[in-house]
Parts: sequence; structure tokens; C-alpha cells
Amino acid sequence: MADFTNGFWDIYIAALTLLGIIGCGILLYSQSKVKVGVRSDVNVDTTGHVWDDDLTELNTPMPRWWMWLFYITIVFALAYLFLYPGLGSYAGKLGWKSSGEYEQELKKADAEYGPLFAQFQKQDLKAVAADPQAHAIGERLFLTYCAQCHGSDARGNKGFPNLTDKDWLFGGAPETIKETIMHGRAGMMPPMGAAVGGDKEVEAVAHYVLSLSKSTHDPIKAVFGKDKFAACMACHGADGKGNQMLGAPNLTDRIWLFGGSIETIKETINKGRTATMPAFADFLGDAKVHVLAAYVWSLSNDTKAVPAVTPAATAATPTDPPIAETK
Repeated sequence: MADFTNGFWDIYIAALTLLGIIGCGILLYSQSKVKVGVRSDVNVDTTGHVWDDDLTELNTPMPRWWMWLFYITIVFALAYLFLYPGLGSYAGKLGWKSSGEYEQELKKADAEYGPLFAQFQKQDLKAVAADPQAHAIGERLFLTYCAQCHGSDARGNKGFPNLTDKDWLFGGAPETIKETIMHGRAGMMPPMGAAVGGDKEVEAVAHYVLSLSKSTHDPIKAVFGKDKFAACMACHGADGKGNQMLGAPNLTDRIWLFGGSIETIKETINKGRTATMPAFADFLGDAKVHVLAAYVWSLSNDTKAVPAVTPAATAATPTDPPIAETK
């Protein structure tokens, strides 16, 4: 409903809907008055369509039972539009909203599973990561809220980090991962083409960047690009190992967020990159994020050596609590 910014569209949609229903009713009524003629070989009302020389389509009204079914659907449609939203911004007599139903589902889920999340929230993140029950819940949370960007296998995609390796832009400690999920991250690589020089210099720097990870490159161009790389040291460091305080990636490994081809690196230098990780603090809350962060940490770390702490037996113990889906 909030998408309507002009009252005209409210009236337009409501009128179009009601006129369509009324039109169907008028059509049905007019057809119900058609008289069925007496069948004879000479005087038969047809549409004029004939197939196979002797197959004729008759022009007769629908059976009464069929017509009454259509009348019932019209009455149902009008009753529905009166009780529920469907006519522009009209909210319906019952005041039902999908957001309201979603909130009720969340309250029910929080009341049922809140004690379980509270138990895990009291534990250290590494201990939560080692708990099989918490791991199953965390996986469910990940598939519901994170897989759209990072993939169901958490291996990411172009522009979305792989969470199964140990390459972290802002740090991979359990507490840091939780902070990232809670408050989000904003990464920005500024366009550096002008600072480096022209196209020739940009290509040289790109080859030098590839040389840092011992990837295939032109060694002569890389030597020339090393001096130009000075413009990049403020973020990536003199050794190219990056800076997690700034979210600047390590250029010495072969892990690339946007691609590691020479053309892609040149594009990154020339045009820069931006990436945003949304915050989930308000949406999920601290308790759920605690379990989710532990699961994400476990994707790139061995949790077998970490002792798990089982929640109190009095808490609810489902291994796969339902997560209310956004409407």
C-alpha cells in the first residue's frame, strides 16, 4: 500500500477491478436470457463454424449450473475485496496485513525458541560453534538470511566474499564476524587511474599486483608498476597484504573478490569498487546473530577441539526451529 504516492492510482485500480467484476456479471445475466431454440434440421442457431463438413458449433447458452458457479465467484470476489485489501489503498474491513501476520509469526517463534537462543547467547562463540544443535540452527539462519548473497555453500560469488576460506576483509575472529553481521560493513575502493597515471601506468600496476600473488604476469611491466604502486600503499600496505582496519584486501594471495584477470584488475584500478554488507542487528537481534556468527566462523575453522556446552535441559531443544519468512 505504501507504494502508492498518488491518489489517482488508488481510484484507477479500484475502478478497473470493480468494472471488470460488474462487466462479468452483466455478460452472464445477458447470456442467461438467451432462449434455446427448438432443434431441427432446418432451423438451428449456430456460430457458422463448420469442421470436417458435418461438425457444427451451436450457439446456445451455458448450462445453468455452470452459470451459477460464475455468479458465486463474483459474490466471493466482492466479499473478499470488502474484507481484505485489494482495491487500491483500501485496507479492508478486517484490517488484515501481511506484515501483521509476519509479526505474529515472529512473536510466536520468539516465545517458543527465545529461551534456547538465550542459552546459547551466554556461551562463548567458539563453544556455540562446536555445539551440534547450535550449528544446525545457525545453518538454518544462514540459508534463510545469508545464502542469497554468499550462496548456499557459503563460497560466495563475484562481489560477495567466500566464507569458507580464511581470507577476511575486516577480520575473521568470532567477535569480529558477529560485529560485521550486527552492524554491517561498507567497503570502497576509490578510482585510482588518475593517481597512478595513464592507461600504460594502470596496466603496469595491474601486472605488479598480479606479481604479488605469483600469478601470471609480464615481469617487465611489473617492475615499472612497482613504483606506481606507491599510490596504493596507504590502504594495501607496502607489502600488499592489505589492512583489515580499512577493509583493504590482501593482494598477495590468489583470492579475488571481483576477479583476478588483468582486465578486471585494470577496471578496478580505473573505476574503483564499492560493496555493502547490510546490518542485521535490528532485524535478527543479538541472540540470533550470536548463533549465526558462530556458524559462519565454523565454516573456516575446526571446531572439534572446542568443547561444546549443552544448554539447560529446561530450554526448548529443537534442532531446526522454523524461521518466519519475510512476506
